[in-house]
Amino acid sequence: MSKILANDGISESGKVALEEKGFQVITEKVDQENLIETINKEDIKVLLVRSATTARKELIDACPNLKIIGRGGVGMDNIDVEYAKEKGLEVYNTPAASSASVAELVFAHLSGMVRFLHESNRQMPLEGDSNFKDLKKAFAGGIELAGKTLGIIGFGRIGQEVAKRAIGLGMNVLAHDKNITEANITLNFFNGDKKTFSLETISLEDVLEGSDFVTLHIPKTGEKAVIGAEEIGLMKTGAGIINTARGGVIDEDALMFSLDKGKLSYAALDVFENEPTPSMHLLMNHSISLTPHIGAATQEAQDRIGTELAEKIIAYFKK
Repeated sequence: MSKILANDGISESGKVALEEKGFQVITEKVDQENLIETINKEDIKVLLVRSATTARKELIDACPNLKIIGRGGVGMDNIDVEYAKEKGLEVYNTPAASSASVAELVFAHLSGMVRFLHESNRQMPLEGDSNFKDLKKAFAGGIELAGKTLGIIGFGRIGQEVAKRAIGLGMNVLAHDKNITEANITLNFFNGDKKTFSLETISLEDVLEGSDFVTLHIPKTGEKAVIGAEEIGLMKTGAGIINTARGGVIDEDALMFSLDKGKLSYAALDVFENEPTPSMHLLMNHSISLTPHIGAATQEAQDRIGTELAEKIIAYFKK
C-alpha cells in the first residue's frame, strides 16, 4: 500500500478515490522543517501540496523513495519542477480545475471595489448606527462595470474565463499574452445556446493604456515585478488593478505609492509578496480589497482538484 501525504489537504472526493484504490492518504499537516524526516520515516511515495508547502532541491535529494509531487492548483513556483523531473519524479498540477473559481473571485473584488464594499464592510460595524448618513455620502459615487474596459494580462485558461464573465457583464475586453495571439471565447447560455467571440491579444502597453481595470493572470518569473512604477504610469488615472495570480507580480511599493498619490483609485489583492505575513501597510490601506489567497478555495474547485490529482496518481501506479 503506497502512502500519500496531502500536506496542504485534499478534497474528500479525491481522498476517497485514492483510498478505494488501496492508497493510504495522510492529511495531518507536517511542518516544513520536519517534512523530509516524515517522508522518509513513513516511506511516502506521493507528496501533495498547494501553495503553503515547498518542494525544493534539498527535499528532492533527501527523499529518494518519493515518486510524485502533485500541486493542487496551477502555479508551481513552490516546487523545483525541472530538477524533480531530472531526478525521475513525476510532477503534476491541475491547471483547469480552479479557473472558474479564480475568475469569479476577480469579479467579486471588481464589483466590490467599484461600489466601495470593501471599505463599507469595515466602517458599517463601527459607525453604521451613529454615522449612517455620512457613510451613505462617503460611499456614494460608485460606477457600473458595463461599458468599461477590462485589461487581462495573461490569457490562458483563467484569463479566458475572466473574459467570458466580462463579456457577459457588457464590458469591453483587451488581452495580452506572450504566447497566445488569439483565443476563441465561448459563452454558454442557460437555454443551450452558444456564442463564440474571437479575441486577438495586443501589447502589454496597449492593454495598460486602454483599460479601466487590469487583472493579472501570469506566473512570477525572476525577481522583477511585471507591474512596477513604469507600467502603472501607463495606466489611466483612476484605474484599478487586481492580482489573483502570484505575489510579487506587482511591485507592492509602487502600488501603494500610486494609490496614495491618486494615480490608481482601486486595487485588489488575493496574493502577496510576503505570505503568510503580508505588509501591514497593504493590509491597512483603505483603497485595497483584500483576500488571503483564496482564488481556488471553493468547494467545486477543490473537488475537481482532488479528483484530477487522484486520477493522475492512480494512472501512474497502474503502469
